[in-house]
This record gives sequence, C-alpha cells and structure tokens, in this order.
Amino acid sequence: MMDAIVASDTPMLVMTSPTNARYPLVENLVIGRDPNSGLVIPDRRVSRQHAQIVQREDGFVLLDNDSKNGTFVNGERIAGEYHIQDGDEIEIALCCQLVFVGTGATAPLSAVGPHGQAQRANPMSIVLDVKARRTWIGGLEIQPPLSLAQFRLLRLLWSEPGRVFTREEVACEVWPGEAAGGISEQAIDAVARRLRERLADVGANKMIVTVRGHGFRLLVPEQ
Repeated sequence: MMDAIVASDTPMLVMTSPTNARYPLVENLVIGRDPNSGLVIPDRRVSRQHAQIVQREDGFVLLDNDSKNGTFVNGERIAGEYHIQDGDEIEIALCCQLVFVGTGATAPLSAVGPHGQAQRANPMSIVLDVKARRTWIGGLEIQPPLSLAQFRLLRLLWSEPGRVFTREEVACEVWPGEAAGGISEQAIDAVARRLRERLADVGANKMIVTVRGHGFRLLVPEQ
C-alpha cells in the first residue's frame, strides 16, 4: 500500500527504499555505485554501473549492465532489455526499490508497512542525485542543497566508504582543472568542516573523519 501524489507530466523514477526521492527521466539515466552515475546508490551490493534506463521512440527500456547482484522488475530478475510500464517496481541488487511512473500517472510517495506504519530508511543510508545535486541521508533531504564543493567531497568519500582519501585526491576532485598543489590545506579543511556542519543538520555529523597526516574518510556502518 502506498500514498500518492498528484499526476506527473514527466516520466520519473520514485525511490521507495531506502529513502523517498523522485528522479525525472528526461534523458538516459545510469544507475550505479560509480559517483558519476546519474543516480548514485553507494551500496557495496550495487555494481559501479549497475543498470541504465534508455528512452526510445516506443517508451523507456531498462537494461542490466551484467551486474553481479542483478536488476529485478516486479520480483523477476531481468536479462537484457525490459520495456518498463507505469507502476513497474524495479529493484537494484535487492537493496534499492524504485517505481517507474509514466506521464499522467500518480507517483507513490512513501511505502508503508503491513500494519500501516511508515517504513523508516536506514539512518545512515545515502542517496545522491548527481544531476540535481540533491542529497538524502536516512531519508532526509539536506536543504538547502550542498554547495558544489561540499557535494563533490561527499561524492568522492562515498565512492569507497572507509577508504582514506589523501588531501591531493580531495583537491583534484573538489577543484578539477586546478593544480592540486595550489589548493591550500585551509581551503580543504574549510570544505570538510562545512560539510560536517551540513551533515549535522540530519544527525550525521560524525560521518566525515579526519585522519591526521593522511586525509579524510567516510565512516558508515554496514547497511
């Protein structure tokens, strides 16, 4: 059972788990763990470029990119192409649930449990919408959106949770096109500090860890 919102004039994906978010489908969309994907799902069970949705003359096609843990539609694992229809439920590696909503259809707003209670997302789950630069943590969207520098830093750290990224790697990712040696440590520390402050707004202020003498890492419990 799901609540519903008003009809949409743009086809979209609606994420119902681990959090609630909407992704308009205005062009081809890559779904995966790679931080450059259009819809980033930073979960180890998700392949780097897990699947993609392609718009064609006769509608939208879902393709599984030979992912390790599979792409499922309405409970069935797909192979090759699948023409998705209004209301189709898509599961990515059995850890992320999406619903396809065509034009004029109503989009589900939030999933509820068997007794009508709202399902809560993992409190540390992260979903990134790269194109719109939107961020959800534990089902809560960070508002206003992160700055471009903050978003790039979070995206980098989430690409490999637990790994320590050096300051040089951070500088190259956050300020692309500029010489890493020209970015001061104060500037890097300022972005990390401000990102921590923004994450604190949704109760995740301890996720960014400074490893003195080395760099930064993202501390996230296993989902």
